[in-house]
Amino acid sequence: MTGAKAAREPTYRDALREALREALAADERVFLMGEDVGRYGGAFGVSLGLLGEFGPGRVRDTPLSESAFVGAGVGAAIAGLRPIVEVMTVNFSLLALDQILNNAATLLHMSGGQVAVPLVIRMTTGAGRQLAAQHSHSLEGWYAHIPGIRVLAPATLEDARYMLAPALADPDPVVIFEHGSLYNVTGTPDPGAAPVDLDSAAVRRAGNDVTLITHGGSLGKALEAAERLATDGIEAEVVDLRTLRPLDDATILGSVARTHRAVVVDEGWRTAGLSAEVAARIAEQGFYDLDAPVERVCGAEVPVPYARQLEEAALPQVAGIAAAARRAVG
Repeated sequence: MTGAKAAREPTYRDALREALREALAADERVFLMGEDVGRYGGAFGVSLGLLGEFGPGRVRDTPLSESAFVGAGVGAAIAGLRPIVEVMTVNFSLLALDQILNNAATLLHMSGGQVAVPLVIRMTTGAGRQLAAQHSHSLEGWYAHIPGIRVLAPATLEDARYMLAPALADPDPVVIFEHGSLYNVTGTPDPGAAPVDLDSAAVRRAGNDVTLITHGGSLGKALEAAERLATDGIEAEVVDLRTLRPLDDATILGSVARTHRAVVVDEGWRTAGLSAEVAARIAEQGFYDLDAPVERVCGAEVPVPYARQLEEAALPQVAGIAAAARRAVG
């Protein structure tokens, strides 16, 4: 544009912030709390500016105690509010696992349906940013193991923008995993994507030869691998799980029925992980649709390294995903 600066394209971070802004404006029961979410604007800048718009009663900085402020969120939800709790990284959420598992996820069941906990917990997950092992693991599979909660993994700007409202409307606790590598991804969310169906996976690319199943930060890698495979005449279908609990078996199995081959991509560890659950469901429910064993591409079974070349080697990458697809196709 001559004489004027072109408008900056929105980022995944911006989409999350707009979702928070909309939720805070729409319902006075909604409030955001967590470490540095107010004055600092959030560890990853997602809540930047919201303190000035909504004040310290709605955007609340907390002490550095995950168990304390997640527990406060549980109590606020029981009392009728709609708290959004930000945990800085998934690794730190383990300090609040007692509150999430033994309180938030179980109270509705243990009270015979009398005590609901409509709580939303947001946290950053994933590696690829040289933040070392204490800040880089992908533990979504651990949370997907827990009955009583819904687990979301928005991988696109549309899901980042439009998953929060239905999450807040859910009577059960909802845990949202935001992959740290996505915050600076740009694009323009499609308003037609709202509202998001939290029960459904999404086919992000159609194909007939092999299904690539993934979520979160690995979606872009799977799509890039599919493009590389297409140059070899292999058309890969890419399924974005989106919701990790409950899994959308129908979309997964429908895709495998079309392609007859599956590759599951998960940045988390392979042993007893989310990829194992997806592969098991395909084997249990879609065995006779398979023309090859299910392939898995997962993170190396080590603490995520700090050194960039080692970190990259420990994570699923495009070349490895494409190679697994070629093995499946034969």
